[in-house]
Amino acid sequence: MQMEFRQLQYTLQIAAERNFSRAAEKLHIAQPSLSQQLSKLEKELGVLLFQRNTSTVELTHAGVTFVEQAQKIVDAVELLRQEMSDISQLRKGKVVVGSMPITGSHLLPHVLPAYQQAYPDIEVTLLEDAGLTLEKLTASGKADLSLLSLPLQEPSLSYVAIGEERIDLAVPPHHPLAVRGNTDHPIPVHMEELRDESFVVLKKGQGFRKLTFDLCEQAGFDPNVVFESNNIETVQSLVATGMGITLVPRFIARAPRSEFVPVYVPLAEPVPSRTLVVAYRQGRVLSKAAEAFIDTFKQTVAKLTEGDYENPTSVD
Repeated sequence: MQMEFRQLQYTLQIAAERNFSRAAEKLHIAQPSLSQQLSKLEKELGVLLFQRNTSTVELTHAGVTFVEQAQKIVDAVELLRQEMSDISQLRKGKVVVGSMPITGSHLLPHVLPAYQQAYPDIEVTLLEDAGLTLEKLTASGKADLSLLSLPLQEPSLSYVAIGEERIDLAVPPHHPLAVRGNTDHPIPVHMEELRDESFVVLKKGQGFRKLTFDLCEQAGFDPNVVFESNNIETVQSLVATGMGITLVPRFIARAPRSEFVPVYVPLAEPVPSRTLVVAYRQGRVLSKAAEAFIDTFKQTVAKLTEGDYENPTSVD
């Protein structure tokens, strides 16, 4: 069966006008063409839809049934077009965003309010998990986007780079590395100086743990890990109480806290950093809502990373 959508529209117009001439006029086609299309449709269906009289056109029993169903189809298509128009114009839509716990807790509070203010009718669903799990969720289509850091392990993902986030050192308030400078102009620390320090780190499976170990290895030593936690806040609290030191992204270093706050010290040149990205499945056409989220995220991060160490989110 090769029924065409326009044939449904033609049939509905004939049924509404009960006259071929008026229907053809409303449809802006020639009457012979309209009659030809109806005859073609009736032949394909194997039933008559209209009884043609000299002055009027009346629906047959089959025609009544056909018109009822055709109207539902036409209405559904019109609704679909309207919904697609709403989505394309960002009047409505949905985007599922995956986020690592670190990124989610310290960046999304800046990104989401800006996004919802600009696009109040777009629904955002958040998925928070470890980086590798988020990569799999994004690759399988369960997340539209994921906020991650390079390198990515899943080969089926593409990404948009958001920016470089510097890595800082967090030490207890009275640690020698904290007091050798001052809070306004801390003295940068070389990674090699941390060789004999005790480290508090995230547990396995979290990307920032691997970054910490990689930076230590590049400096020529393996970190002496004394405590591990799944939560970056717990890690920092343990550092603040003197249990060790740790590395942290600058977005975390700038977040306010009321107690158990370590001292944040910059690392010396070349300053280590991580590349923040928004990842998505290769070949997937991003919705307007997803594209708008990426743009909002980039703009927000750009604002957060303005300035120098006085605003400790500086990005080169």
